[in-house]
Amino acid sequence: MVTEDRENGVLEENKSKIKLPPLYKVMLLNDDFTPMDFVVIVLQTFFFMSQEKATQVMLKIHTEGVGICGIYPNDIAMTKVQQVNKFSRQNQHPLMCIMEKN
Repeated sequence: MVTEDRENGVLEENKSKIKLPPLYKVMLLNDDFTPMDFVVIVLQTFFFMSQEKATQVMLKIHTEGVGICGIYPNDIAMTKVQQVNKFSRQNQHPLMCIMEKN
């Protein structure tokens, strides 16, 4: 926004900063019961990953215990966590999706 100082004939630019919302990491946790194929399906369905990317993330979850699925604003992250956890339960798998501040 530009303001004008009429007495001195000077234009000044007011810089207002837009504060971005905090971001949250959405992650899947490894368990000993959920099939790897199901994890890949979850990553493709809810996080729009390619087969190759979903497989890479699934292997990271399997070997390291946790994998990041995406980074989102709070509302989107919360929705994805709820959708994945509901889908997992509906398919009788203990797969857990969580979120934490980035």
